[in-house]
Amino acid sequence: MKAEVSRRWGSGEGRSAWTRGRVLAGVAVLTAVLLAFHRAVPNSVGRLGSLLEAFLPWLGLVAVVLLGLALLRRSATALVALLLPVAAWTYLFGGLLLPGEPESDLLVAQHNVSDENTDPAGTARALADAGPDLIALEELVPTALPVYEKTLAPEYPYHAVRGTVGLWSKHPLSGVRLVDIKPPGITDDWRRGLQAGVRTPRGEVAAYVVHLPSVRVGASGLASSWRDESAGRLGEAIAAEQRKRVILMGDLNGTVEDRGLAPLTSRMNVAERGFAFSFPAGFPVARIDQVMARSATVAHIRTLPATGSDHLPVAARITLG
Repeated sequence: MKAEVSRRWGSGEGRSAWTRGRVLAGVAVLTAVLLAFHRAVPNSVGRLGSLLEAFLPWLGLVAVVLLGLALLRRSATALVALLLPVAAWTYLFGGLLLPGEPESDLLVAQHNVSDENTDPAGTARALADAGPDLIALEELVPTALPVYEKTLAPEYPYHAVRGTVGLWSKHPLSGVRLVDIKPPGITDDWRRGLQAGVRTPRGEVAAYVVHLPSVRVGASGLASSWRDESAGRLGEAIAAEQRKRVILMGDLNGTVEDRGLAPLTSRMNVAERGFAFSFPAGFPVARIDQVMARSATVAHIRTLPATGSDHLPVAARITLG
């Protein structure tokens, strides 16, 4: 048996399973380092740190490819080294894969409906069919807004719109106001944030609906300065919120791992289960449509079926603390 294993893993050239695959082992260690210490990747040049963090879960695929190559090379060294990225990925994202949808107090839906959506009525019906207590919408344009209002009115008698963002609710709203998250560099009429009190059966919560500025990936890296500035202003607004329980819904144009959203993720809880990649709708690679909470738990998040938007809607279960 030992001789058979030796022939299987030996190279015939005096190299053992422990001396082959050192390059693969090095790549495995590098992948583990990027996963475990992604915050150490600098953002000073092209915001490379944020760019890495936008696609961080996909480093798991690198480990899968390395596994195949390690088996092909019959390298014990590479296989042992692969334990490092597997452990790092499992620590960061393994909990999101836990099965089942836990019990919750509220179900909320978040959707960038797209200003080019040609079927607002169908989009509204698809969201209502999911049965959420709250529906947050972005990129509402004047021509489509009456359609959303009419379609959602029977099940969502309470709603508020500020600029291009809106909130529909099964529960009464109060104190609706605009939240100023416009970066100083934007001079146009730009209203993408609202706040409202929601009287739920478990008490009042503050609901925020926002749409942060877009980011662009180019030859010089990730352009996200306006997004980051807007996230900072929103973080200050939430920090000043008098209500203890807060639910944030919106197109944040960033993943929860992206350090550009640290003013929010440092103050709020993110989803405990579910990946819910929401963009682009045709081949989702990242969840930039987010639901976060303060003094409450986002127990689970998932995507809903595609609509006429370039984003997928997401639905999240909230447990109120």
